[in-house]
Amino acid sequence: MADKVLPSANGGAAAATTTKTNGGATKSDLINPTARLPYRPQPRNRRRQYRPRRNYCCCCCFWIILIIALLVAITGTVLYVFYRPHRPSFTLASLRIHRLKLKTAADGSSSHLSTLFNLTLSSKNPNSHLSFSYDPSVVSCVTSNGDVLIGNGTLPAFVSDSRDESTFRGVAVAASMDLDAETVNDLRPELKQGSGVLLKVEIDTKVTAKVGGLKSKKVGIRITCDGVKGAVPKGKSPAVANVAGAKCKVDLRIKIWKWTL
Repeated sequence: MADKVLPSANGGAAAATTTKTNGGATKSDLINPTARLPYRPQPRNRRRQYRPRRNYCCCCCFWIILIIALLVAITGTVLYVFYRPHRPSFTLASLRIHRLKLKTAADGSSSHLSTLFNLTLSSKNPNSHLSFSYDPSVVSCVTSNGDVLIGNGTLPAFVSDSRDESTFRGVAVAASMDLDAETVNDLRPELKQGSGVLLKVEIDTKVTAKVGGLKSKKVGIRITCDGVKGAVPKGKSPAVANVAGAKCKVDLRIKIWKWTL
């Protein structure tokens, strides 16, 4: 073995010991400080990831809404089972036709309708724990076949308590208006029928239901009494319409934007 001293790059002597192997090769015993160290991947700093607070707020709102909906559904079910609510019923007791005249000019340029009806209506509340409050109502008389409006009237606001029945006598429904040619063509054949004029009465109003300390919002309803058979009065005596086959039904009137269902 022989030790050899190698000169440094800056002119000085750098101590480096080399060892000859059997084949004449040398192996350095020292590590070169300027040599690039082997790459070792650094361990990732795994931080705990937190969900944004917005997700927690959305989750809480969802569960709150769900719980409220369940409570409302349970409350409604209990009230329905306990009180057994029923729709109010209406009856058209009588209808008298005092005037029903359609006058047309000789040249057919204009037509005028003049009517006067007298109605008796009754409302019944079949519920034992539920009361209804009605807004002022609009009463309309129309033809059953062509739905031609031939009279309007009003009913005052009233309250129907449990097991209560309200009767309105002398409800006046009248009209005095000019008609277009199309409406006259629809109305004239019905007035000339020998068997009478088929009529129906429509009542549009809003109602509020109250049970105990609970009160609902106003809901629009329409009462339709169809199957009235009237006649054109002759002379000064009114014509009494046949209302024996008249049946009144109550339908909800739900308004969505511009449409009424």
